[in-house]
Order: sequence, then structure tokens, then C-alpha cells
Amino acid sequence: MFDHVSIRVSDIGRSKAFYIAALAPLGFKIVKDIPERSAVAFGVERPQFWVKQGETSKVPLHFAFSAKTRADIDAFHAAALAAGGTDNGAPGPRPKEHSPHCYAAFVFDPDGNNIEADCHAA
Repeated sequence: MFDHVSIRVSDIGRSKAFYIAALAPLGFKIVKDIPERSAVAFGVERPQFWVKQGETSKVPLHFAFSAKTRADIDAFHAAALAAGGTDNGAPGPRPKEHSPHCYAAFVFDPDGNNIEADCHAA
């Protein structure tokens, strides 16, 4: 449905390092980096998730990234915590919250946004 989304962060260097580590297990990498605009885009092949320095939202945002396997979710969670994220839900089944086969993990990014990775494969 969405072509891409973008968020504002308080410290582009800190957030860039966080998202490089957290999104790598999901197959995302930097696909565009614009230092003069304090902006970086992550994606698989094209910009899908933009991170830009600026005034952050007063209300934390929530983003869910798709993963191919449960192992990817486990790796996302571990990498995000190692990169400075804060746990908001360890990897595990989420049948009541999402779907019977959902497996997900949640982490707060450095600005307090709730970042989720989930997999709906049986």
C-alpha cells in the first residue's frame, strides 16, 4: 500500500547506526545517503524507510517491518538491542494481537518510536 515512509529523529548519526544494525537481519540496507540533508534511506532495492534529522514527533510512532522467518525476527531483536534499542516485547508468538501464525518482536528506537518486526508464516 505505501511506497515509502519517513520519520524525523533527534540525532541522525545515532539513528543511522541503530537502523543499520536493526534492519540488516530483515534484508534492509542503506540505499541512499544524503549527508548534506541529514537524511538516509533504507530499503531492499529502493528507498522505503527514510530517516531524517529534525523535530521529532511528540507522540511516539509505530512501524512494523515484515520478516521472512522467525529467525529473522530473533536476529532483528538482538541486533536492535545491541545497537542501543530498548526492549518493548521479546520475540514470540502473537496470535491474540495479530494472527494465528504471527511471530513478532518490538523495540523502542533511540527516539522512543516502537519498531516491530513480524512474520506471519506458519
